[in-house]
Amino acid sequence: MSDEPEKTIEDENDGSLKQKIPGLGQYLIGELETIGGVLSGDPLAQAEGEFNVEVGTVREEIEDDLEESRENP
Repeated sequence: MSDEPEKTIEDENDGSLKQKIPGLGQYLIGELETIGGVLSGDPLAQAEGEFNVEVGTVREEIEDDLEESRENP
């Protein structure tokens, strides 16, 4: 007998959603920073926002690839 609870499909889906939130959050923050930089005329804020958008996009792609590799070993 094991003390560990069995994993269900809902647990696995919940985990993948939790993993996608950081990438999406960074993407959204980057978009807001980019808009703020444009409106305020601050090129550094705009560049930092664009960087965060790119990093958020890459994180989402990596998370998707990891999820696919777990499903299809």
